[in-house]
Amino acid sequence: MDQTPVTAAADDHGHVLVVDDDPQIRLLVARFLQRHGYQVTGAPDGRVMLEILAHTAIDLVILDLMLPGRSGIELCGDIRATSQVPIVMLTARSEESDRILGLEVGADDYVTKPFSPRELLARVRAVLRRARATRKADAGQVNQSVAFDGWSVDLRRRELVSPSGTLVDLSTGEFDLLVVFVEHANRVLSREALMQYAKARTSDDPFDRTIDVQISRLRRKLEADAQGGQLIKTVRGAGYIFTPDVRSREGQPA
Repeated sequence: MDQTPVTAAADDHGHVLVVDDDPQIRLLVARFLQRHGYQVTGAPDGRVMLEILAHTAIDLVILDLMLPGRSGIELCGDIRATSQVPIVMLTARSEESDRILGLEVGADDYVTKPFSPRELLARVRAVLRRARATRKADAGQVNQSVAFDGWSVDLRRRELVSPSGTLVDLSTGEFDLLVVFVEHANRVLSREALMQYAKARTSDDPFDRTIDVQISRLRRKLEADAQGGQLIKTVRGAGYIFTPDVRSREGQPA
């Protein structure tokens, strides 16, 4: 089992768990990330991955889609059931539907195989930067809790509660996107503006679908228990608008 880090970097920028059944890929990724200041632990399958996550503080998981036993899609769901640790998935270029499914079950980003180690490093840095910035912003949040259309959002604890009182599970990307909508309620936001605000990923790909997937799954979760119908509306040719009035839990506009 690969539960011991290959090397602990002296200038530690975070602890990354690499889950891939190919030992050469684990070693390649580990050595490259370690040269750039990260501590790295490897796991060959989901069973070892879950053992490590249960006993080790991990800052980010790099998760291969194709694994022996349970797939990366299933394991991503397992992680999201108990943790909001950022996840970057490794996928094959021909698996677009699986990449989208990975994002829908809670992955924060993906890199296609064969991949450039420099691209993977850029993705890791971007996802970790967003997660840390979110935690920092939450710590200084003035309005700790806001409400809209019967829903309540605890910005400090990163929790969304439905009108029926159910705690709704959101991935890191989904919650960040919800915060953007809450902060810019009743304003039309273009897809590019949402990407900039949410910092969902770093990509030059004009067909990047991360924002679209996140909006789709966030919309489904909100509309499953919405009192006033559709909360995120599409404005043809312009973008999206979050329609409800948002107020602090004290009753003042947020």
